[in-house]
Amino acid sequence: MMREAAKEVTVPNRRLVPVMAAALVCFALPAGSQELPEGKGKELVAAHCNSCHPFYARLGAGYTPGGWVTVMRMMANHGVTLPTDQVATITEYLTKNFPEKAKPAGVVIPGPAKVSIKEWPVPTPGSRPHDPLATADGSLWYTGQMNNVLGRLDPKTGRFREYPLKTPHSGPHGLVEDRDGNIWYTGNTGALVGRLHPKTGVVTEYTMPDPDAKDPHTLIFDQSGILWFTVQNANRVGRLDPKTGEIKLLTPPTPKSRPYGMAVNSKGTVFYVAFGTNKVGSVDPKTLEIREYPLPDAASRPRRVTITSDDLVWYSDFSRGYLGRLDPATGKVSEWPSPSGPKSEPYGISAINDAIWYSESGTTPNTVVRFDPKAQKFQSWAIPGGGNIVRNTSVTRDGDFVLANSLVNAVTLVRIAK
Repeated sequence: MMREAAKEVTVPNRRLVPVMAAALVCFALPAGSQELPEGKGKELVAAHCNSCHPFYARLGAGYTPGGWVTVMRMMANHGVTLPTDQVATITEYLTKNFPEKAKPAGVVIPGPAKVSIKEWPVPTPGSRPHDPLATADGSLWYTGQMNNVLGRLDPKTGRFREYPLKTPHSGPHGLVEDRDGNIWYTGNTGALVGRLHPKTGVVTEYTMPDPDAKDPHTLIFDQSGILWFTVQNANRVGRLDPKTGEIKLLTPPTPKSRPYGMAVNSKGTVFYVAFGTNKVGSVDPKTLEIREYPLPDAASRPRRVTITSDDLVWYSDFSRGYLGRLDPATGKVSEWPSPSGPKSEPYGISAINDAIWYSESGTTPNTVVRFDPKAQKFQSWAIPGGGNIVRNTSVTRDGDFVLANSLVNAVTLVRIAK
């Protein structure tokens, strides 16, 4: 795989403030809970934390040395400053005391499909590319979640362009293209849905009608041009009519079900997976009635969803390390353990010519996995550069697989031999 740097950036890179300070804005120490380890830098970390998030609550599995730098750059994009003479001390302290915990190895399984994988680092460090989008003109887009931009890559030339958004720190998350080539996104921390006109750079925003709907998440168009989106922590599914700007918010029957990924079947029925419970939901576009389909294992936590041409619903079970299939007509669920095991954390998923493609986000390195439903066989590849982390995926008009890699700050194209 060739790692190709951006050849052109039409929006200048923003000046990076000292990177180590920035991470600390969201790493506050919880009173009366775990203490920071002793060592040079402890006092600096404690002194520069505030109340955004408890440190240990946001630590996760820790980070590699390079991962810590990336995390700090993410926060630096939010404008937090720290005296430069303290940066190295804090970096060393965090790297030493909070290394990345061991993850399962990404399992590679041979098979009939042939692919080539190419990665492009995005222009601004710490952008945290969240969702990718392959558009009709052949471009590859991504949400620069921590840089408050939408990015566009021309894979033929390697050239990038970044489009700054209207509301500061809006947290761009999901991406979708409309019939006119406009790019729509969710402002996950801005409580909005936005529309970007690529030729002019003009952004139009649609704010949530309910103050509790603070985190619009994934979005998708149905066949009639209506935009649907999830609002994860508010437990809502939204409907936006682009012609009028009217937004309706629906509440699933299960409290705290956390609607997450979305897909639309051939009849226009909207499906979503509920990451807070073991259920898949559907919305009737005419009646707006929500129906829930329980999954057989109470520990299931589906995160993303795709639909094949037979209208079967496929989901990535993040918590258990499974690929699942739901037949909405009968409620029957079938499941297959993902190649790298129960801690592999399947995440972004797409259907390509009725084969299922997804990524295991909890492995080292992350993998690309292909599942043939007819043969019921897996094939998999390690993502060069590690992948870390593929939260969502997209499909080009030519049937290739597109990934956004958050912690390695890259966009990846998996070309599939036809």
